[in-house]
Amino acid sequence: MAEIIVTPQNPDEFLVSVRDDGSTSTHLVRVSSESLERYGEGADAEALLRESFEFLLEREPKESILSRFELPVIERYFPEYAGEIQRRLS
Repeated sequence: MAEIIVTPQNPDEFLVSVRDDGSTSTHLVRVSSESLERYGEGADAEALLRESFEFLLEREPKESILSRFELPVIERYFPEYAGEIQRRLS
């Protein structure tokens, strides 16, 4: 299982590091207040990001995840993201 480390960079940007099998990938992710409200179901941004990366890692290797993106981009690639992430966080 991958280790997911979320480090705030500023109020709405986070560095997410994913470690597994002896390698690490890093991703800069923007989580606006609107995205947090839409997807977060009352969770904080760090919890939302950890769960979002678990969701992504179930579908693709860490190396395939964009290195820089805004959270709603996930839904463009995986239309089921919004419903699934809300279910996981409730």
